[in-house]
Amino acid sequence: MDCIFCQIVQGKQKADVVYGNDKLIAFKDISPKANIHLLVVSKKHIISVNELENKDKGIVGEMVLAAKSLAKEFGIDQSGYRLVFNVGRGGGQIVDHLHLHLLGGGFLNNGQPGFTDN
Repeated sequence: MDCIFCQIVQGKQKADVVYGNDKLIAFKDISPKANIHLLVVSKKHIISVNELENKDKGIVGEMVLAAKSLAKEFGIDQSGYRLVFNVGRGGGQIVDHLHLHLLGGGFLNNGQPGFTDN
């Protein structure tokens, strides 16, 4: 499979992993848009929010709760942070694998949050 996130999940590609369980993995974004920029990724290959099915309904909640926990772990839970799903090319999604951006601790783009994967 050519999906870079699937390769990370399978341990075939390196990433700075900060969290993992049986359904999710989280790692630092290689092109951060904020001082803290993590990606919370479904281990199951789902292309985007548009591809979610009823059987997948729990994964988004688990992703958000993992991001909440990571925000606390990285010390940005009190100062504030953003959670962003980019959906489709027009929505800024570059990697075709369901993932949630956790951004906080000061933004690197002239104070503006990054909304694209690149």
